[in-house]
This record gives sequence, C-alpha cells and structure tokens, in this order.
Amino acid sequence: MRPFDDATRRNITAACAAFTRLPEDDAPVALKRAAVAVALTAASDGDDTAFLLTLRASHLRAHRGQWALPGGRCDAGETPVDAALRELDEELGLRLTHAEVLGTLDDYPTRSGYLITPVVIWTADSAAIRPNPDEVASVHRIALATIEHEDAFDFIAIPESSRRVIRFHHETSLIHAPTAALIYQFREVLAGRHTRVTELEQPVFAWK
Repeated sequence: MRPFDDATRRNITAACAAFTRLPEDDAPVALKRAAVAVALTAASDGDDTAFLLTLRASHLRAHRGQWALPGGRCDAGETPVDAALRELDEELGLRLTHAEVLGTLDDYPTRSGYLITPVVIWTADSAAIRPNPDEVASVHRIALATIEHEDAFDFIAIPESSRRVIRFHHETSLIHAPTAALIYQFREVLAGRHTRVTELEQPVFAWK
C-alpha cells in the first residue's frame, strides 16, 4: 500500500529522479510530439495512491471508446510538460502547475506517428475532477497496488511483428500500448528498475 500522503509523494519523486530517460536524440525526428499525464491521486477507498485512467468518448474521431491516460498532441512551441498540464485541465478540469510535476518517463513512439512523453503529476485536489464529455466518457482511479500484481500485465506474439505486444488486464478489459506500455514502465520505476518499453508493440488495430 502507498497511502496518498507527503511521504508517498517524496518516495515517487525520488524514484522518478533516479530514473534516467532515454536520450531524446535517439527518437525519430519525423514523429509528432504528444504528452500524457500519469496523474496520481487518492484511490476510491481513500487510502491508497491511484492514477487516473479515462475511457475516451465514443464520438471522437480517433481511438474512440479506448482506455487512455489524459493527454494529447503538443501545441506549437509547447513542451510535453506544458501539454500534459493543459490536457489535464481540458479533459478533467484539473488546473495544476509545474510544482505538481514529479518527473517524466521515456518517450514512446507510436505506430500512428506520435512520440508520447509520460509526465508524472501529483493531483491532490481530486474532488475538482470534472470530465469533459466532449473528450471523456468516464474517469477511473486505478490503485497503484493493482499494477504491481504479478499478473497485471502479459505479453503476446502476433504474426505481423517480431516485437512483443503488451497487455494490461484491467477488470474485464485488455488495455494495450501505448497506454499499457507507459503504465508498465511507471510500475517498473516505482520498483527502482530501469525497464525500457519503446520496443513493446501495439496491436494491429492501433497502427493507424
């Protein structure tokens, strides 16, 4: 258990600081920049720390009805951290500042042409969450203990790629990369492991 308190915030900040990101100059330059928020808040039971996971609205043009971390494309001249903070405001009504940012994880290149930067953010005032119905069908609190279970993730092979497809088992749903890959790396960072996820594959339906 990781209670949602200052001690947990300090511990996660230290874990992020100890993690060495892959160099940005290793990333493909043709990809469009995007960012997502690993937004940490109190779990539904009020005791554990959780992260926020959204179900995308069914009327969206891209990736409708899929599970996702809050986030989106970086605007012109915008850093990934700024983009993650803006997207939290636009999607969930959470207005946070750089003071709540605990760190960043590896950039993940997607098959659809994006380079996603995960930004870990401490979200103390979770009562302020107001999902934007234009973008979010629902928002869920996933306790960190959930992703630390031995069977939370699995890896499968597909004929279309030599890379392993990662899957996160969330209740009755299977969540795939990029979301599953980013959550998996955060789990590994919490455990003090420098596990890379850029080579973890997405399912074919997410390649467009």
